[in-house]
Amino acid sequence: MVSRVIPVDPFDLTIFGGTGDLARRKILPGLFRRFRAGQIPEGSQIIGAARTDHTDAEFRDEVKTALEEFVDADKLDDNSVAGFLEMIRYVSIDAKGTKGWSELKEHIRDDHISAFYFSVAPSLFGDLAERLHSNGIADDSTRIVVEKPFGRDLESAKALNATLAEHFDETQIYRIDHYLGKETVQNLMALRFGNVLFEPLWNAQYVDHIQITVAETVGVGGRGEYYDKSGAMRDMVQNHLMQLLCLIAMEPPSQFEPDSVRDEKLKVIRALDPVAPDDIVRGQYEAGKNTDSYHADVEDDESRTESFIAMKLNISNWRWAGTPFYLRTGKRLKARQSEIAVVFKDAPHSIFGAEAGRHRNILTIRLQPNEGMTLGVTIKEPGPGGMRLIDVPLDMTFADALGADNDNVTEAYERLVMDVIRGNQTLFMRGDEVEAAWAWTDPIIERWQDKGDKPCAYDPGSAGPEESAMLLHRENRRWREIKA
Repeated sequence: MVSRVIPVDPFDLTIFGGTGDLARRKILPGLFRRFRAGQIPEGSQIIGAARTDHTDAEFRDEVKTALEEFVDADKLDDNSVAGFLEMIRYVSIDAKGTKGWSELKEHIRDDHISAFYFSVAPSLFGDLAERLHSNGIADDSTRIVVEKPFGRDLESAKALNATLAEHFDETQIYRIDHYLGKETVQNLMALRFGNVLFEPLWNAQYVDHIQITVAETVGVGGRGEYYDKSGAMRDMVQNHLMQLLCLIAMEPPSQFEPDSVRDEKLKVIRALDPVAPDDIVRGQYEAGKNTDSYHADVEDDESRTESFIAMKLNISNWRWAGTPFYLRTGKRLKARQSEIAVVFKDAPHSIFGAEAGRHRNILTIRLQPNEGMTLGVTIKEPGPGGMRLIDVPLDMTFADALGADNDNVTEAYERLVMDVIRGNQTLFMRGDEVEAAWAWTDPIIERWQDKGDKPCAYDPGSAGPEESAMLLHRENRRWREIKA
């Protein structure tokens, strides 16, 4: 399959935190892949900005090393690498002082799109925003990209939004959640709203329940200090899983444009019921054969922060009343897997009798690994011996359907950064959306803190605490297997 790459207009993109881990692993390799695909035009600039003293040449060497580490070797042809490195500049800058700002201003051109990626701690957002304006670098057309966390509760989220709003209009602010840049997530919208087949069935009358799972095999690792102050609820549920929930549950927007889509997502968050205490299970991984426990990883034997969470949610609107949504995410689980499973109800009457067994249609949207979609359908097993029914998948794995080597099957950060340059905010969170998510999340966390309950222990390499299975077993349902 050949798809058409539409180049963006020439731009100046400044990455604050340009020597940091996110820039090395995701942002710069993603930009290189877009350059190699022909999407970044000549005359564009990518400017790294950080406190470290570097020359352009020294920073280009770092970028080249990052490409060699995080881009497939067969994509690193000499001409592409050389052409990309020609776009790279570097400015040593002090976010809280005066150093480097005049040099940065010299690089930014009035006739180019100007964007600034805040790949730094949220505590620096205000300083960067203020200095971009006080030094005459930013104007009404400037775009800024801010990474999560967008606060740690409603109060801090409001303060952060207010800080950014002092210097930039909401139309200039791109709050990035890389889950929304995944090809499968966007295909979810195409699946729902581009096919007449699914939308009539996408409601409580036909859907028994929906499961959203984001499982990781790694522990908190070097993020222990940060993670122990956040936990799975703040780190994953409030943003990543909430966004997936919104896309699955939202009403069709009037058109595929930023505010129409984000208006419908906001309605879902506001329709969420408070979660009953019995509908949440929190967990912490224990030590394994070759792995440390959560307590060891965060160096705190008394920590009550969850590394796993499972919950049952209800949405109080006409489309979903009575259909539960089950969410779970955790560290040190048995496989790396992110998926959404839409489990449809049984046929109202089986003409094949009880001996045919129970069969359900399940639509599975795989975010990672092996992005794609599978629809389980029931057919007759081939051969004689009566009507024996089996379930088989109608499988659309992107690597098979679109070609594993297709340069236009983009990774999340590639797509999202290009959307910033285009000025398309559809896949970015709006300020009121972030605040609504925290308004729903805060009471849950406050209840845990007031009660002081310890999370349930679970073995590394498992599917999480056994208590999480009861969320579904008590209603005659079960979690889908976590498998690679």
